[in-house]
Amino acid sequence: MTVRYAFFEGNIHPGREAEFRSIVHERLIPLWTKFPGCQNVTVSFEVEHDEGVPSCPLVLSFHYPDLATLRMSLQSEVRTVSRGVTAELLKLFDGRVRHHICEPAQGAGAQHAFEGVAKLAV
Repeated sequence: MTVRYAFFEGNIHPGREAEFRSIVHERLIPLWTKFPGCQNVTVSFEVEHDEGVPSCPLVLSFHYPDLATLRMSLQSEVRTVSRGVTAELLKLFDGRVRHHICEPAQGAGAQHAFEGVAKLAV
């Protein structure tokens, strides 16, 4: 498993929060969920953050079976289209977008099941 995270570090322009979320829900999620080979997309909107750290109003994770599939997906036409819409989204935002590619820990104790907690993905 390989996960590509996108951290939107900065601030949405005051009064544009609803428009920002609308673009994500109505225009970007339908594209992101069509990335070839992507097994799961998680979209998270920040509720609060630790004192002294930058705000991250949007955090994304894209889950792929392996790094080769992720790289292939980044070359796809649907990603090119999504980058155009993301450029529109960034007009409502002051900050930067950071990407990190990670491999989740495997083996005993790496993942814990929590009774009564449901995992949700958008």
